[in-house]
Amino acid sequence: MTTSAGPLAQTLQQHVGRWPDPAASVAVASPAGVIASTGDLDVERRWASVTKLLSALTVLVLVHDGEADLDEPLPKGSAPPGATLSHLLDHTSGLDFEAGGPGTWRIRSQPGARRTYSNTGIEVAAARVEQLTGAPFAELLRELVAAPLGMARTRLEGSAAHGLVAPTGDLALLAGELLAPRVLPAAVVDLLRTPSRPGLLGVLPGFGRQQHNDWGLGAEVRADKSPHWTSPGNDPATFGHFGQSGTSLWVDRRHSLALVTASSEPFGEWAAAAWPALSTAVLEGVGSQRD
Repeated sequence: MTTSAGPLAQTLQQHVGRWPDPAASVAVASPAGVIASTGDLDVERRWASVTKLLSALTVLVLVHDGEADLDEPLPKGSAPPGATLSHLLDHTSGLDFEAGGPGTWRIRSQPGARRTYSNTGIEVAAARVEQLTGAPFAELLRELVAAPLGMARTRLEGSAAHGLVAPTGDLALLAGELLAPRVLPAAVVDLLRTPSRPGLLGVLPGFGRQQHNDWGLGAEVRADKSPHWTSPGNDPATFGHFGQSGTSLWVDRRHSLALVTASSEPFGEWAAAAWPALSTAVLEGVGSQRD
């Protein structure tokens, strides 16, 4: 077990003790590393849609290296007409959540018109960079993101949208890097977190219709969404992702904090209430220590 000591760790333990999975693990990170945790950070978890953060970073590193183009229309038949990698990464390609295969696309809107969260869009983006590089996407993710960050036990099994397997400690390494990039190019992280086509209407899964459903190229951006899975005290520029497996990761640069949570209990009403409450307690707890 890797539960840490101190007032903030006690706060984490108190909150997690009320969750349906008392064996959940939580880590609070600063740019210097993990500052408090509870639960076993070494147990491997399935991260569901948190996977999209690493998959997007993989694509964006390839773009940074000149091996892919965000704004070039994708080959005919490989995506909705006019869609680009940027449309796929920020969920504006128009593809439905599970949209079928080429020739049988379920398309909800024209590219760039609205925000339609799509697993298929991320999978199409992964397939495109596989085509460009000739390498399996799981290998690209490991070589370009996981290995450089020291995420030695992180691996992709199956879908680029939801197939990540990793211990919580590895995701805490990612969270610290997103707070203050030291390994990944800062420009790559900026693309991940900066609102792309801001102000578009859309549905945030689990939290309903949002007038301004802002996303970067891979990360959800808090903006003015309500309800939301982070705290009302989080900065509007807070970014991250959560997964249906009961996992989440947010990064708040204004507060110099990141929070990673992992549970074996699937996302539901418990998480919609528990995650914002925990986030508020973390922000207040760290703020009081700094004061």
